[in-house]
Amino acid sequence: MEHIPILRMGEFLLITVQVDMHDRLALQLQDDLTTKIVQCGSRGVLIDISSLEVVDSFIGRMLGNIASMSRILDAQTVVVGMRPAVAITLVELGMSLPGIRTALTVERGMQILRTEVAAIQEDAEAQASEENPGGSPQV
Repeated sequence: MEHIPILRMGEFLLITVQVDMHDRLALQLQDDLTTKIVQCGSRGVLIDISSLEVVDSFIGRMLGNIASMSRILDAQTVVVGMRPAVAITLVELGMSLPGIRTALTVERGMQILRTEVAAIQEDAEAQASEENPGGSPQV
């Protein structure tokens, strides 16, 4: 069966879609990615779709589902490299891709992931210190 490679880059996963994504391949990517997030403890997912010339409503929904599943597994999602025609098509289909941040380049996408993950960690640390202001163990 055909698979889209998922590369680990530190605490993030990088997916570069280099083939036309059909429905079965999108479903396989969803399964592979959720498994990899758990295995690696990844905090972010960057999906490069710069090679995709066409995205239909099913693929658009799958991207949204992937972002939702990633978020449930404590990983943020950024989609990079969206072509203007793909953006136009998604808007015309009425798809807003909730939960997905976008960037034009991989570098900018990685910067967004780093910023978001750092902010989440700071919030968690602040919340922990509010719950235990003295820092001493609770008995």
